[in-house]
Order: sequence, then structure tokens, then C-alpha cells
Amino acid sequence: MTQPEIYPLEGTKRESGRKESDRLRDELRIPAVLYGPKQKENVHFSILESDLEKILSRSATKLQTLTVDGKDYRTLLKDVDFHPVTDRALHADFYVLESDIPVTLKVPIRITGTAIGVRDGGGRVFQPMRIVTIKVLPDSIPSSFEVDITSLEIGDSIHVGDLDMEDAVALDDDSRTIVTIAPPKSEALFTSSIPVEEEAIAEEEVELEEGEELEEGEEPEEGAEEEAEK
Repeated sequence: MTQPEIYPLEGTKRESGRKESDRLRDELRIPAVLYGPKQKENVHFSILESDLEKILSRSATKLQTLTVDGKDYRTLLKDVDFHPVTDRALHADFYVLESDIPVTLKVPIRITGTAIGVRDGGGRVFQPMRIVTIKVLPDSIPSSFEVDITSLEIGDSIHVGDLDMEDAVALDDDSRTIVTIAPPKSEALFTSSIPVEEEAIAEEEVELEEGEELEEGEEPEEGAEEEAEK
């Protein structure tokens, strides 16, 4: 578990409303709102689009020291709305962290090392889970979880329950698989007890290749599961 970097951020108070938001975007500023459990009122402000892009450029937990109207806040970038076509940021939400109040957030999972099953046995790495949801106090927020797969052999897996959470609590089921080492394709095909036509073998190989690229939460194309069962 690695600790997050703290990004200094300058905000400028703004008026709420669509016209004001459009004007700010024309000036390359992103409308934003600040809220939290002890905030009596939400604070509406804007930040430079370039500053937000710097924060978003790395897949990790995002913490900031945000200054608005001379007041400093310790914040977590909670959410960003993007334009559906241009993918440009349209709005950002910042959550004020309080040291005595736990926060729920999603943290990236990174794998490190080369598995024995890959190096010596020609196995393949599958990582079906790349983000874990946790509940933790602000002072213990991690930037990411690192999972060393060096010792894994073919057939071995690492699950959510194996993560070193320290002071955090995982909200995902402990049995969920983060990474597993699958056998080589040739071995997977010849260990099947069901005769497979050459055309079906080709289709299975394509599906296995595509499975390596599926992100968490994605599903195979309709009909793919039925084809695999034939």
C-alpha cells in the first residue's frame, strides 16, 4: 500500500448557473463544488483545466490542498463529469476530509513482478479486478495497492482477502479474484475431455485473447458464452 501525493490547488469563487459555467469553460476553467460532512454550505468555485488534467493524468487516489478565498481545505477529488463526445472535463466535485470521519473510495490495484508460472511455465496473467472499494480514515488513505505476483505458479490466484489493508476495510467480497495465472493456451485446449472442432478452437483462442483486455465490470459480447460451451 502506497501513500498518496498531495496536490496544491488554487480555486476561485464563482456564481452558480449554466451561463457562468459555460463562460468559465471558454476561459479554460472547470466549474467545481466543495462539500463535506462538516460544511454548512457548499462552496462553488473554479479551477484551471490544466490543473485538473495534471491530477487526472495518473491513475491513483487524488488528494489536494485546496485554497479558495484564502481558506485551505484538505480534499479528495470525488467525481468528474466529462463531455460524452470530446471527453473534456465539464465539472468536478471535491470532498472535504475530516480526520475523524471515515471516507469510502475506490483505490487502484497494481500488479508487480513476473510470476513463476509465466516465466517457467508459459502461463498467462489475468487481472479481472483493477479497483477495490474501501472505507478508511483520511490519514490512512492509500494511493494504490501493490500486488507482487512473483511467487504465483499456474493455477494460483490472489483475492481481495489477501490484500494488506492495514487500517482500511475492504467493501468488496474477500473471495473476489484480483489476479490469476492461467495455463498456456495449448495446455488448456488439450486438457479438455470434450472433442473440439478446429473452427471452435480458433474461436476459443480469440475469446481468451479478448478476455485479457476486459476491464472490471465489462461483459463478453452476447453469444460468446454460448459459443464457448459448444
